[in-house]
Amino acid sequence: MQPLPVHRSGPAPCWGRFGLLYRAAGAFLDRRRERPAPLVFRGSTRDESPLKPGSGSEPERRRDLSPLRRLLPFLKPYRLQMAGAGIALTVAAATVLGLGQGMRVLVDQGFTAGDSGLLDRALLVLLAVIALMAVSTYGRFFLVSWIGERVVADLRKAIYDHVLTLSPGFFETTRTGEVMSRLTTDTTLLQVVVGSSASIALRNLLLFLGGTAMLLVTSPKLTGLVFLVVPLVVFPIILFGRQVRRLSRASQDRIADVGSFVDETLSAIRTVQAYTHEALDRILFGKRVEEAFDVAIRRVRVRAVMTVIVIVLVFGAVGIILWIGGHDVLAGRLTPGELSAFVIYSVVVAGSVGAISEVIGDLQRAAGATERLFDLLATEPDIRAPAQPTALPAPSRGAVAFEGVRFHYPSRPDGAALEGFTLDVVPGETVALVGPSGAGKTTVFQLLLRFYDPQAGVVRVDGVDVRAADPVDVRRRIGLVSQDPIVFSADAMENIRYGRPDASDAEVRAAADAANATEFIDALPEGFATFLGERGVRLSGGQRQRIAIARAILRNPPILLLDEATSALDAESERMVQDALDKLMVGRTTLIIAHRLSTVLNADRIAVMEQGRIVATGTHADLMRQGGLYARLASLQFDRSGDGARSAAGD
Repeated sequence: MQPLPVHRSGPAPCWGRFGLLYRAAGAFLDRRRERPAPLVFRGSTRDESPLKPGSGSEPERRRDLSPLRRLLPFLKPYRLQMAGAGIALTVAAATVLGLGQGMRVLVDQGFTAGDSGLLDRALLVLLAVIALMAVSTYGRFFLVSWIGERVVADLRKAIYDHVLTLSPGFFETTRTGEVMSRLTTDTTLLQVVVGSSASIALRNLLLFLGGTAMLLVTSPKLTGLVFLVVPLVVFPIILFGRQVRRLSRASQDRIADVGSFVDETLSAIRTVQAYTHEALDRILFGKRVEEAFDVAIRRVRVRAVMTVIVIVLVFGAVGIILWIGGHDVLAGRLTPGELSAFVIYSVVVAGSVGAISEVIGDLQRAAGATERLFDLLATEPDIRAPAQPTALPAPSRGAVAFEGVRFHYPSRPDGAALEGFTLDVVPGETVALVGPSGAGKTTVFQLLLRFYDPQAGVVRVDGVDVRAADPVDVRRRIGLVSQDPIVFSADAMENIRYGRPDASDAEVRAAADAANATEFIDALPEGFATFLGERGVRLSGGQRQRIAIARAILRNPPILLLDEATSALDAESERMVQDALDKLMVGRTTLIIAHRLSTVLNADRIAVMEQGRIVATGTHADLMRQGGLYARLASLQFDRSGDGARSAAGD
């Protein structure tokens, strides 16, 4: 989170007449808070998020602030803190307004009358007021900041919890970066608004109303002059402020480009250096840095011009009002104390108007961010448990059945990934799915895990339609080892324990033994406590695969899904892991996706798939005798691998 700017919402640090004038100018000139840099992804070709057409990382500016009402359910639990912040805010504003009357009394009765005792008492009162203002400002700042941080934390958790319920189909058509942007950039903007901008707006609204009332009481004539001058001062500030905000956003976009380029390049540093791309990347990076510099200089130039205009207008207007008020004092129409109080109140009113105009932009952008966040929260998951889910039989038998399944991926509605797919796997049977790439083998696993629902047909686990069961119960009965093993940013122990979080250390080690992973894990600097790096970058491909296999072994599921589980292993490791898998598969239903046919020779049954259909089933020997697609694939692979492989294949 970005630190909240104390000076924008705190009391005036200097109580002298010119100190207050300077504060007013500072309120106008206060630099726009830095925007959170939107996430920019270089070279992305994914479709824009379907949540909101044309949505990007930068929250939309809205003139309508009504979406902010959606935050009320997140604010209601903290009514007590909001009440405390409101009281502190009111007290702080009242003390600022009270300074004007204190100045009037001090000038008229202290300086003019020569009363030194009054001057002494005024100092004590001023110190008391300062103490009260400090305490109330602390209370307001702390409580408002706490509410902002708390609401954003609750909102982030709610969004993350909801995102975890969305099916893979949602992420097939939505950029992951878009979701990340909403979780980070948009929520950070709301934190700034709830934890700072809203308080600034309310405080300055009170100051504006109270200051205006005190102006009218002090001098109706000069009040009229102030309200003639204020629009002349505020208009150029708003005009130039919009340019500064636009250039600030552009500057943040360019900075995001720089950060994105660095992140992408460093993440692929091996590829960059392997293809000797350093020189070109230096040029591309330099171009992005210069673009960021050019936009920043344009912003600085506009900012400098605005500063000059504001100084001239603010101090020129104050000077004119002082000139007119001074003549009224000389003519006896106004006392010196009243003129001093009037100047203070006019500065307060002008400063509050400028601050409110600044905050309005924040509130408009926050309204757009709120709408984007709640659009995400309103997205209904495609896969959900029915209101009254059917209980799966216990203990699980491990029966799997596909009956006339037809399925189209959301991103490819015109082409069927599976068409008329029927397969019955009895408990304890090992069935291998083979076929060319794109035949639909992985789709079978996706439907069995109920990441998607078919458009036609039924998928059953232990005789129950998975659509009638709770997806969590279905997935608890399945262990998956994917072709691209996932290793999380944690140590080896926690990565394996991911398969069963309540497993003991001894059980984790036993699973690693079964997957032939213990030897290389023990050789790591801290053994099982060694951090494996982001995405397991500290491990080889084969080591990551064995971590994933150990995770599935630890889960001890009745149904195993092996998606090329040994594809990343060398010959010796493959043999050892295959022995472990052979032992694990005993008594369990196992579905294997295999491109290397040598890994499925001992399967009870091989289902040959082509264009989403099963075109042949049988053992290896049966399929070789039948000829067709399987025989062609086998001859291509075994001919390349030599006579030893053909002998192993029984050909």
